[in-house]
This record gives sequence, C-alpha cells and structure tokens, in this order.
Amino acid sequence: MANFDHRALQVTALKVAGDFICSEDLSAGGVASALVTASGSVHTGICIDTACSLGFCAEHAAIADMLKSRQTRIVAIVAMNADGAVMPPCGRCRELIRQVDPGNWHTAVVVAPDTVVTLAELLPFAAPVKPAVAG
Repeated sequence: MANFDHRALQVTALKVAGDFICSEDLSAGGVASALVTASGSVHTGICIDTACSLGFCAEHAAIADMLKSRQTRIVAIVAMNADGAVMPPCGRCRELIRQVDPGNWHTAVVVAPDTVVTLAELLPFAAPVKPAVAG
C-alpha cells in the first residue's frame, strides 16, 4: 500500500461535508469524499440524495472530479459523513474504483478512523479489470 496521510485525507473530506437542503426533493453534502491520485493531486466530492433515487455517492463525485483532470489511478480514498464518521464505500463505489483503472486494485481505502485496507481486500472475488487499449 502506498504511503499517504489518512488523517489529512479525512480532514480534507470533512471540510466539504455538511448536509444542506437544496429543495424539498434533494439534499447534498451529508457525505463527502477525498481521494489522492498517483500524481499527488487531491480531489473531493459530495453525495447527492434525491427523493427519486437519482442521486449518487460522494466517492462518485470525487472520482468524476479526478477524471476531469484525465487521471485514473487512485492511491487512497475516504468518505466521511458530516458528523466526522468514516463511511466505508458501498459496493457500487467499490466497483467504480476498480473499473476506473486496473491499478486501483491496490487503492488504500479508509474504512474506519485508523483502519486502511486495499480495494482487493474489499472485493476478494472480483475479476481483474483489463487495461485500456490505445486506439
């Protein structure tokens, strides 16, 4: 697992967390995520919760922010709720991390305040992702 400061990553996520009501049908920010890429850049995102289930997780938002800079390799990722509790990624988030880059199999995932595991440990029976073919 790569070296990174998981406490600093948690602080970064917590800085953008904070539930706010956008409308009667939508709230955002109850969970925030921060990730660090292989190049050392940090990206954040917040969840969107809707009445009709069209929202998405904070990890998805952070990954989308990362993809805007044309990066795919995630060294470490964390999600925190607005109260400061670490939120392990759901299955959908785990799959997205895995599919974004084959190297993410080794991504360090913060699953509790002082507990970090690899994505491979969270998805022990997943098939490996094939690298993209330049075309």
